[in-house]
Amino acid sequence: MPAAMDTRLKRLLYRAHHMGSNENDLLFGGFAERYLDHLTPNQVERLELLLAETDNDLFEWVTGKRPAPAHLDDELMAMIRHYVRCEAART
Repeated sequence: MPAAMDTRLKRLLYRAHHMGSNENDLLFGGFAERYLDHLTPNQVERLELLLAETDNDLFEWVTGKRPAPAHLDDELMAMIRHYVRCEAART
């Protein structure tokens, strides 16, 4: 992995663990720890865009309280939702 990408992933992991709310820190931080090294470059880019959204919106989207906007409702969102439903509760 190129050094620039390594730095980018480290920053993204940090952001996922320090989002503002404890719930999102656990959900997104856990997801990033588990899957960040396995994401495609496009998925990494999508995750960066997703983390720019507000904490409240993100929590509601990934927990299924509200549907995500169409432009964010993609395979990455599905991966995060799956993580929240099936894996986050076990950690």
